[in-house]
This record gives sequence, structure tokens and C-alpha cells, in this order.
Amino acid sequence: FPGLADVSISQDIPVEGEITVPVGSHSPDEDYSTLDEPVKDTIMRDLKAVGKKFVHVMYPKKSSALLRDWDLWGPLVLCVSLALMLQGGSADSKDDGGPQFAEVFVIIWFGAVVITLNSKLLGGTISFFQSLCVLGYCVMPLTVAMLVCRLVLLAGAGTISFIIRLIVVGAMFGWSTLASTAFLADSQPPNRKALVVYPIFLFYFVISWMILTFTPQ
Repeated sequence: FPGLADVSISQDIPVEGEITVPVGSHSPDEDYSTLDEPVKDTIMRDLKAVGKKFVHVMYPKKSSALLRDWDLWGPLVLCVSLALMLQGGSADSKDDGGPQFAEVFVIIWFGAVVITLNSKLLGGTISFFQSLCVLGYCVMPLTVAMLVCRLVLLAGAGTISFIIRLIVVGAMFGWSTLASTAFLADSQPPNRKALVVYPIFLFYFVISWMILTFTPQ
């Protein structure tokens, strides 16, 4: 710029202030990483997280607890437990019921994947694995129903036994359906909730039917 070349700065002018970059307070927790913690603490933390999700399923309400910190450990344990209890039925298998385990395992996971894809195609706002987490954890009431049915069948397979199993399975079927829809309701467009709830109803109905019709060899 014209005229700035003649401007001189005196060497005696002091420079005030400190030329430093402001840094926030550094705490020891910032250096802490989960990679540095003992394996016991990691396992206990994960078990507590799974236990809290089970509690949320037992008392279902509109909450994002299962969506915020999703995991597939609980659904995997429930799926394997249910498949193990369902194997060995007196269907048309002549072996130890091995194929039945695979059938149950595939039905649960394939059904959950189909429902998740249907939810995403209808405009759902949750991720793929969040939906799998919710659907998997909500199998817990049906797993409890299967355990009760196994205990009831130990006393016999008469009419009274069937009525008791029907009541238990029906109640747990409603519980699973209501719990899953309570967690997934807010993630769907209001005018498409029925299209999302219907496949969930069929998913848990198929599992409930497998439990109700199970008879040990």
C-alpha cells in the first residue's frame, strides 16, 4: 500500500502478552483406554451392559436404551439357548436333533435380518445392527417360555399340560411383541408403523408355534 513503506516501528516498544496455545486441563482419565484395563474388568462391564438390556426387556417401555449401546452377545446367547432346548423333538428326525438346532438358529437370525431390511426400506431411522439387537434381546420371554414348557413336559403331555403351555407361550409371545414394538416404534414413520409391526408379529409367532408344538422324544 502507498505510504506504508515510510512507517517505522521503534525497537523499544515492548511486546506484551504470552504467545501460547490455550490447553484444557489434562486429567489422568484422558490417558486411560479400555485396552489398558484388565480382562476381568472388560468382561464384567460387558456382562453388566447385557444384564441391563435384559432388565429393559423385562420392563418394556419406549426407550433408546437398547439402541444406544447395541451388542449381539445377548441375542446370540438367547438364540443358542433356545435352539438347544428345541432340539431333540419328536419330529421327523431320526438322529439326535442336530438339524433342528440349525433350523432354529437360521430361522431366528434370518427372520431378524428380513425384519430389519423391511424396516430400513420403509424409512426406519435405526441402523441394521441396532434392529438386530432389539429383535434378538426380545426373544428372551420366549426363551423363558421354552424353559417353562420343558419343565411342564416332565410331568406329562396331557391336556392340562397343553393348556398350561398354551397360556405361558401366549403370554410370552405378547410380551416379546410388545417389547420389540416399544423399542422400535419411534424409529418408524407414523403412517408406516403397521407395516413394520406385522412382520414382527409373524416372526415371534413362528417361534412361539415351534415352542408350543415341541414334544420331546
